[in-house]
Amino acid sequence: MTAASPVDFETHGPYAPKPKPGATARPGPAFPHRIAADRVEPGRYHLYAATPCPFCQRSLIVRALKGLEDAVTVTMLDPMRDGRGWAFREGPGHGLDEVNGFALLSDAYKATDPEFDGHWSAPVLWDRHEGRIATNDFRTLDVDLATAFDGVAKNEIDLYPENLRADIDELNDFLYERVHNGPYRCGFAPTQEAHEKEVRALFEALAVVEERLGAHRYLFGDRITLSDIRLWVTLARFDSVYVTHFKANLRRLVDHPNLWRYARDLYRRPEFRSTTDFGQTKRHYFLTHPWINPSGLVPVGPEVDWDEPVR
Repeated sequence: MTAASPVDFETHGPYAPKPKPGATARPGPAFPHRIAADRVEPGRYHLYAATPCPFCQRSLIVRALKGLEDAVTVTMLDPMRDGRGWAFREGPGHGLDEVNGFALLSDAYKATDPEFDGHWSAPVLWDRHEGRIATNDFRTLDVDLATAFDGVAKNEIDLYPENLRADIDELNDFLYERVHNGPYRCGFAPTQEAHEKEVRALFEALAVVEERLGAHRYLFGDRITLSDIRLWVTLARFDSVYVTHFKANLRRLVDHPNLWRYARDLYRRPEFRSTTDFGQTKRHYFLTHPWINPSGLVPVGPEVDWDEPVR
């Protein structure tokens, strides 16, 4: 096993260059493959994930809810990254790559395609049998873990029920475009006018979800679905990062009674709590976007009681 050398912004710069004003499009996955059930075997796949990344957390929560910890092993990446991208270093909540001995996540991409020269994104699902990346499709990996891995799952929980799939897909599209990407559009807006427009659009979307949760415990009644997991990863970052870092501060999560109750309700579940690290997440965002936070200061707050009783 090889550890990456320490983060060094002076030598390697930040991971990504400053985006063009107003740019919010995410690079498409390099290996957008789906995982079919007939290719799933216990221990075949290994997940590379990073705690601060919301797409990684989606997959980590599904893995925990389904009871896939033995079937799909995991290595957690260092939350800090310089121009070399995600890396393997020993530290609280992350460690070295015991499967391949990679020092950098980019090594997995190069092992899969020696000519690859693109975006080294996480999560990555590694195929131990074929010695290559099975998929890095952040758009569908949580869906595949929730469905194709039923045969090796310890827990019988259906996060993507057949009779709700069309509705879940429709809501997920709304959540992705209006809620998940909303804070980034606020933070990367090229002008004051554009920023104000994006902030109001984001909070209009949150108001829609706030109203929906006034009548239900979860987004689809009394059962957790993939939509709840996708909404959660944004809510978990909202007050600690998005309000300050991306200036999405019209209101806080705690100012939305239904959303705040809902978020705390989910946080009581060990699968959501154990995959959440507010400290790592804050360090990642505030220290790796120098064009947004050139001072490199990490806010101390907010002081939020996630264990406040849910009524």
